[in-house]
Amino acid sequence: MAQPHTVLASGNFLVPNATFIAEFFAFILILGIVAKYILPRLQGPLRERQELIRQQMQDADDAKVRLGEAEKKYQEALNEARTEAAQIRENARAEAQRTIEELHQKAQEDAARIVQRGEEQLASQRASIVRELRGEIGTLAVELSEKIVDQRLADDAQVSATVDAFLAGLESQEKAVSGGTDA
Repeated sequence: MAQPHTVLASGNFLVPNATFIAEFFAFILILGIVAKYILPRLQGPLRERQELIRQQMQDADDAKVRLGEAEKKYQEALNEARTEAAQIRENARAEAQRTIEELHQKAQEDAARIVQRGEEQLASQRASIVRELRGEIGTLAVELSEKIVDQRLADDAQVSATVDAFLAGLESQEKAVSGGTDA
């Protein structure tokens, strides 16, 4: 018959044996080496990276502040430009109004001068026409009176006196007519 195998308990598994202690010390030794030599080499670039990120965030914050200041200055400049543009427009309107008034005044003065010159020319032409007509009217009056009286006046002094009397009558009638229409 075969003998039954008996399993003997080699020990309590809760109590560490020498292998476990050796493995534990090796683990601690490896952690120490990693912490002393490898971790600082890894942390250097990480710190540099963190510093770079912090610097970039600081620069971004500074840029936001500068952007805010620039926007404020831009708005102030824009408001100032708008105010100046409104003032320029108002000055231009005032200048245009002054120019219009000056041109209107000048046009009125020119019109008055032209009317005065026209009246002077009319008066001059009227006087000229009256002189011409006096000579012709005198001659016509003499001829007409000769026909009516059927005699010829021989003396030039009598002809001149007759013409002057006739013209004086015409002038008094003219003054009466023009005085009546003007009044």
